[in-house]
Amino acid sequence: MITVDTSAALSLVEQREPNYTRTKAALDADPGPYLIPVGILPELTYLLYERHGQRVLESFLGDVEAGAYTLDCGDNDLPRIRYLVHRYANLPLGYADAAVIACAERSGGRILSLDVRDFRVVAGEGRITVLPE
Repeated sequence: MITVDTSAALSLVEQREPNYTRTKAALDADPGPYLIPVGILPELTYLLYERHGQRVLESFLGDVEAGAYTLDCGDNDLPRIRYLVHRYANLPLGYADAAVIACAERSGGRILSLDVRDFRVVAGEGRITVLPE
C-alpha cells in the first residue's frame, strides 16, 4: 500500500517529466491499493486542470472512479495533522503534506512523492518511507 502525494500523481500523468519512469516503477512494484488522501484532492485536481486541461482532469477522475486509486478520508487524522503542522512549523509543513503523512502512517508508512524535502525530515523519525528511493 502506497500513499500518493500530489507531486507523484502529477508525475504519473506527465510522461515526459524526468522522474516519470522511476515514479511509475515504484508504483508498479507495489500491488496497491494506492491511496490519495482526500485532503490533497483539491490541490491535485486544480494542478491537473491548470497544467493539462479538462481532458486530463477527467481522465484522472475516471481512474479514481474505476479504482486505480483509493480516496482515503482520514476522518480521524486531524489530531495527527495538527500535531505534525505544529511540530514541523519550521519547515513549514502544511496541511496537505501532513495529511499525506498521517494517511501513510496508518497505511503501511510508504509515501510516493517527488517533493521529498519535508517528507524526508519527518521520515527521520522512522514512521514513514519516501519512494522512489
